[in-house]
Amino acid sequence: MKKYSDPDFRKYLAFDIETAKDVPGTDFNWRAYRPLGISCAAALPFDAHQPTVWHGKDPDGTPARKMSNDEVRNLVKHLVKWASDGYTILTWNGLGFDFDVLVEESGAFEECKELAMNHVDMMFHVFCDRGFPVALDKAAQGLQIPGKPAGMSGVLAPQLWAQGRHQEVIDYVAQDVRIALEVAQTCEKRRSFQWMTRRGSISSMDLSRGWLTVKEALRLPEPDTSWMDDPIPRRQFTRWMANP
Repeated sequence: MKKYSDPDFRKYLAFDIETAKDVPGTDFNWRAYRPLGISCAAALPFDAHQPTVWHGKDPDGTPARKMSNDEVRNLVKHLVKWASDGYTILTWNGLGFDFDVLVEESGAFEECKELAMNHVDMMFHVFCDRGFPVALDKAAQGLQIPGKPAGMSGVLAPQLWAQGRHQEVIDYVAQDVRIALEVAQTCEKRRSFQWMTRRGSISSMDLSRGWLTVKEALRLPEPDTSWMDDPIPRRQFTRWMANP
């Protein structure tokens, strides 16, 4: 693992949220069901042993159904503080999901837009380079690092939270930031990103420049997607920025 004294070292802080509303189906067409609310969130700095976890609290201190607007705004303030302290915020699909939801739940449009543009969204980098997204668990499989708990997913998390199984969801979001941080560091060390394809083979992508921020990834030339039936446009990930 790189040392802080190395000139190319990046002080990553992995971040992830879990939403509160149960969305039917498995394709997670979440925009049709918004606002989703946030049940909990986690952030893991590269130099911490345990993630920082947030969740809403009822008057008696027990976990609330979702975080209040003030609680989410406080979360955003923490992210802004970390960024100002030199940490690079790191997500997997944070541009098209986490920060979109954060804006709606906090009202902190300018702060979230600034954070989103300057953070590293690994999935978005892959998408801009290849033209298709890759799941975090497929990245973990391709890199042979521990992945998500068996039988658990972001779609299932709201159901468990509503059932009062709060610790299971907190453990899940904490594991997600651990996976994201390990994927980022492993790939930058190898200068290559690997993932498990749908066919069960390993594919790879050059990372000689390291992970790109969203702002940098948007400058990449559009890949050839003529072979796809229904390619995803980049604007699907960024359109929330045009609507404060």
